[in-house]
Amino acid sequence: MADIRLEGVGHSYDGGRTWALKPMTWTWQSSRAYALLGPSGCGKTTLLNIISGLITPTVGRIFFDDRDVTDVPTAGRNIAQVFQFPVLYEEMSVYDNLAFPLRNRKYPAKDVDERVRQVARLLGLEDVLRRRSRRLDPGRQQIVSLGRGLVRSQVAAVLLDEPLTVVDPALKWTLRSKLKEIHRDTGHTLIYVTHDQTEALTFADEVVVVNDGAIVQAGEPAELFLSPAHEFVGHFIGSPGMNMLPAEIADGVVRVGESDVGLAEGDLPPGPVRIGVRPEFVLINGDRRSPGVAARVTGIDRMGAYDLVHTLVGEHTVTAKTEAGSPYTPESTEFLHFPADRTFLFRDQVRCGSLAPLNGRGTT
Repeated sequence: MADIRLEGVGHSYDGGRTWALKPMTWTWQSSRAYALLGPSGCGKTTLLNIISGLITPTVGRIFFDDRDVTDVPTAGRNIAQVFQFPVLYEEMSVYDNLAFPLRNRKYPAKDVDERVRQVARLLGLEDVLRRRSRRLDPGRQQIVSLGRGLVRSQVAAVLLDEPLTVVDPALKWTLRSKLKEIHRDTGHTLIYVTHDQTEALTFADEVVVVNDGAIVQAGEPAELFLSPAHEFVGHFIGSPGMNMLPAEIADGVVRVGESDVGLAEGDLPPGPVRIGVRPEFVLINGDRRSPGVAARVTGIDRMGAYDLVHTLVGEHTVTAKTEAGSPYTPESTEFLHFPADRTFLFRDQVRCGSLAPLNGRGTT
């Protein structure tokens, strides 16, 4: 295991005219499980392949602990990588595929057998160990590929590039739990690339959110959900994502249209901002004495355990997540309130402050 340190690392596929990965300095700490989360095309796989040595960065240096590995080929980095689709020796048995990385490094036969059977048990492969890999369905083949990546107990890192894409959805929850169990067992540094927030939030110690070739925020799942530092994080984390509503700061008061909704916490200059509040925290009631905004209900999604109430504030949509069986009806006018401790202010997509109660005008 090793700390993986990137110093000014960036990559361009067109000679520097555009950056697939903008130059960054970042450290992946040894023995932690990370999720690298972001939409398709944001630079996640490029970053992973730079760490593994499949791509040499255009600029910057890569260190494993204090060892500069920027020009070291993949074979010399002592990492394991699992790709999006199965990579197996199809004529080999499942057992031999799992054993291959260990035999190739001259592990004793007893240690090979013990480790293969341990990983097979954790991944539910015990009943197919003697079957040829080509006779498995694609989902099971990918589980074997996952096992090949995890079978070595002494590697600098295990890199996982959307490894559950072809796996049956019913198995994904189980496999994520098994991955966490294997991580506890081996202490590997794991970097798990995904565009699926559920996979990221349920698997990782720390989630690193990437957008447009740059890391926009990193933190524990609860931190990203409750305290997004960037509008993209607010949108991308959560289902549905954070509401964003244009507002204006004047004399320290935050206004949406003609309505005062709170104070700008801190010494923020006047001008336009965007209010960010998650659907879970939007309050709906008829109390017009408290700071808030009038909204017209446009639709209600009955989700069983809860309702999603969609409203319009001017021309902007605001969704509230309420208890199931909410009494609201389409076209009715309701009043929305934004709790101060869960409402943030954004400028140029970056969080610049929070909402505070409007003194003497009730509470937000």
